[in-house]
Parts: sequence; structure tokens; C-alpha cells
Amino acid sequence: MSDQQVDNSKRRFLLIATGVAGAGAVAGIATPFIASFLPSERAKAAGAPVEVDISKLELGQQINVEWRGKPVWVLKRTPEMLANLPKLDPKLLDPKSDGSVQPDNCKNEGRSIKPEILVAVGVCTHLGCSPTFRPDLGPADLGGDWLGGYYCPCHGSKYDLAGRVYSGVPAPKNLDIPPYKYLSDTRIMVGE
Repeated sequence: MSDQQVDNSKRRFLLIATGVAGAGAVAGIATPFIASFLPSERAKAAGAPVEVDISKLELGQQINVEWRGKPVWVLKRTPEMLANLPKLDPKLLDPKSDGSVQPDNCKNEGRSIKPEILVAVGVCTHLGCSPTFRPDLGPADLGGDWLGGYYCPCHGSKYDLAGRVYSGVPAPKNLDIPPYKYLSDTRIMVGE
């Protein structure tokens, strides 16, 4: 056998082995890089649906829960609060909520599945402040047309008790209504 003769089977084996090792190295390096684009467990939990017990919620009372890092208000409106909603329509920017973020089953005057329960994201649509719940102020307190609602102290935006924004305030649209559903008469799932 001369020095010029080469064993091609060994050459093929070495080429294949080197290719497999290289591919394994690329996969080992790429896996953590690609995994870094996936949401963390904390991020997944922050976006998870939230169950809310409304069994102890009294008329006129509001509770706050957190969903996706934002406050969500659950308000049990009184019959008087519900009766006042249509009175405010002429003073509102979008009384029919045509330009609002809300589920289809909440496209009504009360912006809710059941009229007495309002579920709304508690973030002002102007600059992201959290408005305060002001249910029982008289008309003189906030400009003569106030029948209760939400007031954003940052820049003076006002919302009624359906989360609809008044005309002439900085906020450009109504409060967002998150997706939600009733699990029972006393339990709500926010972020279904």
C-alpha cells in the first residue's frame, strides 16, 4: 500500500462525526438564546385569569383585584346608579361605547354582562393614572354634572359609573372592559 492511497471510509466517518458534533454545539448554544424569547413563569402568571368572589360585595361597594399588572375594579351598582347612567349620555364623549375596548357581550348601556356588576380596568385612558372611585359626591363637587363615578386626579378626567368618559376632559376614550365571565352567581373569572 502506498502513501498516496487513502482510506475513504475513515474520511467519511470523520466528516460525518465532525458535522454531528458541530450541529450539537450549535443546538446547545441556540437553545438558551431561543428560550430567552419565551415568557417567564412570572410573566405567564401575571397574564393568567383571576377568579373574583363577589358573594360579599354590597350595593355601592367596589373591590379591586390585579390582572396583568393592572387594577381591575368590580363594582356592584345600586338601582339609583343604574338609573343615572342614561341621564349622562349628552355629557359623554362616547355614550354608546363605539370606540371602546370591551367584549361583545358588554356592548350595552351598563357595559357589563349583568347590569348591576361593572368590571373595568382601573387605568385612565389619558396617561395611565388610576382614577379614584367617587360614588357619592354632589353635583357641585366636580362640575355640576357629577352623579358619581371615577375621577382621575392627574389631569382631571372624569368617567361615569359605567366607565364612560365625559366630553371635554383629557382622556380620549372610555375605560377598558377586560374579558370576563361568570363561573357562578358569586364568582367571576377576569381574563377568560
